[in-house]
Amino acid sequence: MKKIQQILAILGIILLAGLYLTTLVLAILGKNFFPMFMAALFASMALPVLLWIYGFVYKLVKRKAQQNSDPDHI
Repeated sequence: MKKIQQILAILGIILLAGLYLTTLVLAILGKNFFPMFMAALFASMALPVLLWIYGFVYKLVKRKAQQNSDPDHI
């Protein structure tokens, strides 16, 4: 499980770096690419928030599942 988390973290870093680079390139290219620039800017802000929310919910669900499977839990 630890290895999968590390791989997903590395993929997330690569994806975010790609989004930041894309945002920079689209900003340099000018007005013709403004809609794509705004989409890349939004994605570079929304993706980390969504990843944090998914991780937070996963931890909550995992903790609740462990509590429910505990034999001492009544």
